[in-house]
Parts: sequence; C-alpha cells; structure tokens
Amino acid sequence: MGHRDKYETVIGLEVHVQLSTKTKAFCGCSTSFGDPPNTHVCPVCLGMPGVLPVFNREFLVCAVKVSLALGCDIQEKMKFDRKNYYYPDLPKNYQISQFDMPLAFSGKIRIMPPGGDVKDIGITRVHLEEDAGKLMHAPEDSCSYVDLNRTGTPLLEIVSEPDMRSPEEAYEYLVTLKRIVKYLDVSDCNMEEGSLRCDANISIREKGDPGFGSKVEIKNMNSFKAVREALSHEQDRQMDLVDEGEKIPMETRLWDEKKCITASMRSKEESHDYRYFPEPDLVPFEVEKELVEKIRAGLPELPRAKKFRFEKEYGLEDGKIENIIAEKDVADFYEETVKKVKNPQICFNWIKGEVMMHMNERGKAINELHLDPGDLAEIIIMSGKGVISNLVAKDVLRECIDTGESPDSIVKKKGLEQVSDEGALDGVIREVIDNNRKSVDDFKNGKENALSFLVGQVMRLTGGKANPKLAGELLRKNLQGRE
Repeated sequence: MGHRDKYETVIGLEVHVQLSTKTKAFCGCSTSFGDPPNTHVCPVCLGMPGVLPVFNREFLVCAVKVSLALGCDIQEKMKFDRKNYYYPDLPKNYQISQFDMPLAFSGKIRIMPPGGDVKDIGITRVHLEEDAGKLMHAPEDSCSYVDLNRTGTPLLEIVSEPDMRSPEEAYEYLVTLKRIVKYLDVSDCNMEEGSLRCDANISIREKGDPGFGSKVEIKNMNSFKAVREALSHEQDRQMDLVDEGEKIPMETRLWDEKKCITASMRSKEESHDYRYFPEPDLVPFEVEKELVEKIRAGLPELPRAKKFRFEKEYGLEDGKIENIIAEKDVADFYEETVKKVKNPQICFNWIKGEVMMHMNERGKAINELHLDPGDLAEIIIMSGKGVISNLVAKDVLRECIDTGESPDSIVKKKGLEQVSDEGALDGVIREVIDNNRKSVDDFKNGKENALSFLVGQVMRLTGGKANPKLAGELLRKNLQGRE
C-alpha cells in the first residue's frame, strides 16, 4: 500500500503580513525598507527603560480590513500581551503581541486547487503584533550584525485551521490569501523583503483517524514554491519514519532550499514557553463598531467577486479571468481599457500578450510602465480601424512604453499610417512576385499557405505598413491573372 493510500496529511499555516503603514506599531519611526541599518530607531522601539508605547491607529484600520475581507468576527474588546523570549534581534526581550483576546476569530478562505473541488479553509484567528529586527550573517567575519530598522513594524498574523490536506492546497491558500491582501492595498506582500512570511505546521495520520499526529513546524521558506516543496518533502519524511516504526517528535525544522530537505532546529515551543502576560502599558480597549462598519463599507471589490462579475460582464473563460484578476492593478487597467475599446476579448489578448511581455522584460508592474489604459485603447482602436497594421501597433506600443509619448504622436511623427491604397502597393506586389518564384509556383499548384508567405514579404518591404488584407487580395488577383 502506497503512502498516499495509507496516510492523510494535515496542514495548517501561520502567515505573517507586514502592513504598509508609514510608521511603526507603537512609535513614530519610519517603516521605510532598504535604508541604512539602524537609522529608523528610537528609545521606544529600542526598548529603553521608562518609555511607553502608543498604538498606531492605522495599524488597527489595516488589520480590520484584512479581518473583514476574510469573513472574520471582529471582537468588541481586545488587548495586547507580552510574548517573552530572548533573541539578539529583540531589544526588549519580549514582543508585543496578542494571546487570548486577539482582534478577530472564525473566518475562511475559499480555494480551488488544480484538479480539485472548491474548498473552504478556516481561519482560526487574526492577531496584531510587532515585528522583530533582522540578523545579517557575515561568515567572513565569523559574526552576525543586527539591524533594528524592522523592529516594531506592524505585523498581522493570520492563523489557519488545520484544514489543508496537501502541499498543493497550502500553495493555493497562500496564493489566494496574498491576492486578497494586495487587493486591500495594506501590504506589498513582498516575500523577498520579508513583507509576507509563512510558517507551516504539518502532521500525518492514518486515513479515517479523527485525531492528530505529532505536529512539526517548518520555517525558513522564502517563496510559495518553497512552501509547497518543503511540505511535500516533510510529508514523505514523516510517512517513511512511521512506516519504519519510529515516532515523529514535535519540533521546529528549517527548510534547506539547496539540499531540498528539512533539518531539525529545536523542540517545538508551546504557549507557556513564552510566558504570556497582559501588556501593562497598553490597556484593553473596545474596537468601535462605527469604525468597523465604516471600514466594511469602504472595502474594495475582492478577487472572488470580481471574478464572477468579469465572467458575467465580459464573457471571459475561467482561466483567462484568473490571468487578469491575479493583480488588482492589471484588473483595473483591463477594465478601463475595455470601457474605451468595447471589446473584452481583444483587450485581454493585448494585455495578456504584449503588455505582460513588456512587464516581464522590464521587471515592472503594469502601473510602472509609461502606459495608461487610454494609450493602449488608442493603439487597439487604430489597429482595428486599419490606421496602422497589427505589426506596427506592437512597435507603437513598445515606443510608447519606452518614451512615454502618446500613440497618436508616434504614428504621425514616424509616418506609420497603414498603406491601404492599391496604387501605392502595386509596385511592391510586382517586386514580391518577381523575387519569389518558388512561392508563386507553389500557390498556383494549390498551396494556399504560400500566399501567407508572400503577404509577409509585402509587409517586410513596406516596414509593416501595408494593409495585410489588401495585400493578400492584390496578390491573389495578380497571381490568378498570370499564367
């Protein structure tokens, strides 16, 4: 009997989202990323004696947005706690977090794994906390350096129920969660910069067993792909151990991306190991119902709702909608373009093809290109009306992005209007026929695709300015008239 027939995998995820507030959770220091080490610090975030934290209201607003978007119940009263542990990047030797009275409970995320059915993954809780600093290891100096710029940055921890049964489901959960958070514009979710981090809890049990096996936590995963690979390795490792009659110790393991294995880090801590107690400098407080309802009313259209609307309004297939709504900026750009062009399919083809090609080439988001929906719409309309050829339209798009000039000015300045005059093309048609005798003979012998080659030659000689439809008609007329 194979592993997957005998055992069931149980996965729960803890996701930390760094929120995009301008200042830290409990002081006025900047949260700007990439500045020189230890330049965004003050006595509060450095944990100096006698200082007092002051709660950042924008931190609460961002956290409520996420909690509402995940369908959670916002608690009427919450408090902060001290989570005590000693580590070089934790100046106070404790972290201000939330334990028994967090912001929100009981939400869900609906996922659709490839080849699977729609499934709801429960959200256990959403709580607020401050981030720790960052250790920078320097092997050549045999030491580590501490950068405390990140210390005190607002963090939101989103804890799932152990509802996932495969690494693929965990991957889809993360993709869906990231998309929701980015739609809310409360975090850039950049894993490379630490704005989104994930710890995974995984155990196995025999199928049909209602209990849970020994839980292993996996850390040090810096991409969703790494999460999937780490969980896949770990489930196989645990199944092999159980098959050999060994017990799974409850521990924390690190993912080694180079070796593609997990390695033991330490025994797993329980809540009592952190010696939680109420934060004495931040009293419990009520979350105003009026504030919650105001935030709820201002939530944007979320990915799932947008998907259903796009399907109904624009008639796009499911896979195509996913390509468009994956990023809110792309979805907004698409919708603004459609309003001007009135052709959802052509707009999709241009954005998914040419525009995304330029995004990938330059490593930029769609709103970082020198392009707005009006520019793209103008290019599509000019191409559709035959003012410029499709080939020229692609060149105009590239120059528009490179220079920031409007499509109309580029076309006029370079004289790129499509040639749709029979007289202007006659000479080119004759030249192509005279210089491509083999293709001419092939066409006369019934090979229709030879005509496409000849049209291509006309387009080459005219710099892409010839009307390809007219060129085809003139070629056919000339060739059928000649013996």
